[in-house]
Amino acid sequence: MVQTSRKTAGNRQTIYTEVTERIIREVEGGVIPWVCPWKAGVGQDGLPVNATSGRRYSGINLLLLWMSAAGHGYATSRWLTYRQASEAGGQVRRGERGTMVVYAATYTPRDEIAKSVETGEDPRRVPFLKRFVVFNVDQIDGLPDQIRQGEQIPDVSGIARIGDLDRFVAATGADVRYGGSETYYSRSGDYIQLPPPEAFASAHDMFTVQAHELTHWAGASHRLDREFGSRFGDTAYMREELVAEIAAAQLSAVMGVPPVLRHAAYVQHWLSVLREDHHAIFNAARHACAAVDYLLGLAGVGEDVGSEPRVPPQRLLAA
Repeated sequence: MVQTSRKTAGNRQTIYTEVTERIIREVEGGVIPWVCPWKAGVGQDGLPVNATSGRRYSGINLLLLWMSAAGHGYATSRWLTYRQASEAGGQVRRGERGTMVVYAATYTPRDEIAKSVETGEDPRRVPFLKRFVVFNVDQIDGLPDQIRQGEQIPDVSGIARIGDLDRFVAATGADVRYGGSETYYSRSGDYIQLPPPEAFASAHDMFTVQAHELTHWAGASHRLDREFGSRFGDTAYMREELVAEIAAAQLSAVMGVPPVLRHAAYVQHWLSVLREDHHAIFNAARHACAAVDYLLGLAGVGEDVGSEPRVPPQRLLAA
């Protein structure tokens, strides 16, 4: 059983390393995984989802699928396993290669079960990561239209209406103040400070900034209680900025706003963080998704944007 545990731990570390090194290569090559879907003109139906259940992929899988969709030029970010495709009447085309995603779970070793029987204590559960493969609907022939296309969503210009964006921000209940030339979230005052709306080139630009700062706001101790960096430029601060960048990109995708890299100057710092800790991007992606779920819930876009059936958030906001 010790050998099994060691093998599981080794496999888990291999996945962490493999995924992190891939993302590092992408970033070093000038492709930011949480920005590239829109720059490549793909994924305009929002967040990556399973084409049969409508549930969205989250955490590190969101970045992996965004990178794959952008790199291959897929028209949407709708995915299926080989089995799901077959059960839906489709067939993955010969020669197509799938995209690796990961599944996180826990298991209870036998010795822990035996120990718990003797002591009466709850057995210790061991985390593990399992890899599996999914295919984009563009790689699959013979799928029914409702599986291939899903809920038809207007193009970007039809989604990101100014009124929808304003309603989303207001519905979170965050104290957003306008004036001056600085952008920040004040932990001590629990408010977001932004320049006046007319200082932004467009409503889209303003929303990407709002989404970034809302992520910081959501992480406050009396909300999601996410640890903040204590000093500008330190490692914890850079980790928090990475969370905010990823979450802002997700919120932008949901709302139909092309995301932008707000802090290009931080890229080298992020690379340092990823090289030092192969868990960092996994943790950042997980915290980002938690913030997105929290903010969408506050805005009335359902408590779980991955629940069935998937309703386009902009329709709820416009209702």
